[in-house]
Amino acid sequence: MELKRVVVTGLGAITPLGNSVEEFWKNLANGVSGCEPITRFDATNFKTRFACEVKNYSPTDYFDRKEARKLDMFAQFAMIAAEQAVQDSGIDTESIDHDEVGVIWGAGIGGIQTFSEEITNYVTGDGTPRFNPFFIPKMIADIAAGHISMKYGFRGPNFNVVSACASSTNAIGDAFNLIRLGKANVFVTGGSEAAICEAGIGGFNSMQALSTRNDDPATASRPFDKDRDGFVMGEGGASLILEEYEHAKARGAKIYCEVVGSGMTADAHHLTAPHPDGLGARNVMLAALKDYGIKPEQVDYINVHGTATPRGDIAETLAIKEVFGEHAYNLNISSTKSMTGHLLGAAGAIEAIISILAINNNLVPPTINHFEDDPEIDPKLNLTFHKAQEREVNVALSNTFGFGGHNASVIFKAI
Repeated sequence: MELKRVVVTGLGAITPLGNSVEEFWKNLANGVSGCEPITRFDATNFKTRFACEVKNYSPTDYFDRKEARKLDMFAQFAMIAAEQAVQDSGIDTESIDHDEVGVIWGAGIGGIQTFSEEITNYVTGDGTPRFNPFFIPKMIADIAAGHISMKYGFRGPNFNVVSACASSTNAIGDAFNLIRLGKANVFVTGGSEAAICEAGIGGFNSMQALSTRNDDPATASRPFDKDRDGFVMGEGGASLILEEYEHAKARGAKIYCEVVGSGMTADAHHLTAPHPDGLGARNVMLAALKDYGIKPEQVDYINVHGTATPRGDIAETLAIKEVFGEHAYNLNISSTKSMTGHLLGAAGAIEAIISILAINNNLVPPTINHFEDDPEIDPKLNLTFHKAQEREVNVALSNTFGFGGHNASVIFKAI
């Protein structure tokens, strides 16, 4: 069976660095930190009192009040990003065959804010179960994909992927594979997350997963730095329109790049920690390369998972060296979580967009907040510290890894 080619024809994003793709990329390329003190709730008594929030956001700028009340913030971000991507793609949503357009979304947590609020209201009330009738449909992680499909009438395959922080990369990979197999012509894919709330910050604090650098939030996310002390929570949404190549050509679509590989593996090692030798990370990159026959030396840029956790950053660099050999030293590598924070289930989608824009602009965004080398990380690797670097980027690989040992990679290529 001959597999169909898949291209990217639309992008959308609402992020801690900007509420559009253009604003986001400008700040990313300039090395801007999106981290500031938390405003979503009073974080005074929390170990971590900062995060990368979406700025200047009001639901009523995008939804009427009645609609906004039915949507957890993670679903709001999904709807906003998807609308941007659909508009960017130029798809005529009225005339397109709605049965050939699907939605595959990614969210590792879903409506945690709604869940937290409803349970808090019950516990602090008089014991009478007065739950919001929208409680369940606001909370469930699959609802974002449902809302997107209902807005446009898209009747193709529709589901949500939950694989922790690998969720939206898995979603992109699933959309890629279903188009290759001829199951649909177009997919709206991506991911969203909105976990900057008491339960989200408190839960990750209890795991000692978050940075506690409250005296200097802007430099708190320090991937690969000797003194890194955990990740910074982010939020937002990102969407890509994946389309069968001939279908895109026939309608004269703008094409950003081609999707040329995806991989999915498991560490099968630990609840939250990566395999110390980067075994799962190695295997998932190899799987993505093998998927389309991309040779390691063809890759120009890797957007790494790079969360600034003590063991995770080391394991990923070990895996890169094993997969790419001497070519590892020719690569540009960067962790853009140093600027965006960690968007959890949405990380893969926003970092896929970063990889695509690196190809389209021949510019690798930086890893900011590096102050001291870690002796356990090879100093010869080009981790793109401090400033963006210009270079020809024809092939970019994006890695995401999640609690439970879930690993996913996707590869994009200039067309």
